Amino acid sequence: MEQLRRRRRARGFSLIELLIVIAIILIILAIAVPKLGNARMNASEMAVIREMQTINTMQTQYMSQFGRFATSLAELGPPTSGASGPQAADLIPSSLSSGDKDGYIFTLTGTPSGYTVNANPKVFNTSGRRTFFTDQNMIVHQNWSAEPASASSPELK
Repeated sequence: MEQLRRRRRARGFSLIELLIVIAIILIILAIAVPKLGNARMNASEMAVIREMQTINTMQTQYMSQFGRFATSLAELGPPTSGASGPQAADLIPSSLSSGDKDGYIFTLTGTPSGYTVNANPKVFNTSGRRTFFTDQNMIVHQNWSAEPASASSPELK
């Protein structure tokens, strides 16, 4: 009889023990998953800010080479064939010149006095929580809502 009890205990975990372990794992996941999403969004937003600064820097270089600001991201990007020039200066990577990077949509627009760049999340609160704006003044502005940031939005500090 004693030997039978020892064998039963040596077989493994009871159903209750397994359910408790699964419940603990689910609780840990419920806590960790939202924090991972926030960390991913923070990393994406930091990358977007750096890309906005890159666009500003490359616009300055484009201006020194061609005497005007680029009016589209394609003008800053690599040429599809042939040598670089005003239509494709090869100053930014094709991943950025396509306008779709890091979960954000980038839009560069020429203006009479320079240019504007907007970066808006593809899906607000999923790929990003902020929208960004910059222009030839090289100041990055942010907006903590789905509405696109503008020159009147708070400056990024």
